[in-house]
Amino acid sequence: MQKVKLNILGLSVSQSQSGAYALVLAEENGDRRIPIIIGPIEAQSIAIQLEGLKPPRPLTHDLFKQMATAFSIELTEIIIYKLEEGIFYSELVCMRNEKQIVIDSRTSDAVALSLRFNCPIYTTEEIIARAGIVIEFENEQGQEEWHQSVSDKPQRGKHEYEKYTSAELNQMLNNAVNAEDYEKASAIRDEINRRKKE
Repeated sequence: MQKVKLNILGLSVSQSQSGAYALVLAEENGDRRIPIIIGPIEAQSIAIQLEGLKPPRPLTHDLFKQMATAFSIELTEIIIYKLEEGIFYSELVCMRNEKQIVIDSRTSDAVALSLRFNCPIYTTEEIIARAGIVIEFENEQGQEEWHQSVSDKPQRGKHEYEKYTSAELNQMLNNAVNAEDYEKASAIRDEINRRKKE
């Protein structure tokens, strides 16, 4: 498995899903970005750690770290190993007494824990090729031009962007990314990629 290291680019409020957030992970040695929709509790836990704030009482992820430390368990890395029907699957790779332990995890929880343990986040080349949005700074005005990578993710049922032409979708994708609406950009990217598979 070829691993690709990711860094946390930031969080943005979801424009279309009330109470949801988009967590944006960026390829360390490249231009691809992966937007992942997460809930408000996980978003708060990630934001607090990114800002270096200390809550008056430990949050769930803080408690997990305290328990792991008490039992000499070290979180060494996070791996986003699967993308299925728009859902990212992750694993916590832990070490205890020189023995490796792998634990299944939601990606939002895995990222929150990676911040607390200061451990790297990885994904596979296949997943970032499917889900990544690429940014290039090439036009003369210096504006951001976004391009999506090809996805082989299957889509089921009607999609809200089916009625638009490919040219309209590409323009909408550019607009969504420029507005930092990563959730919408992700949905449009999926529709474009679905058409490429047909």
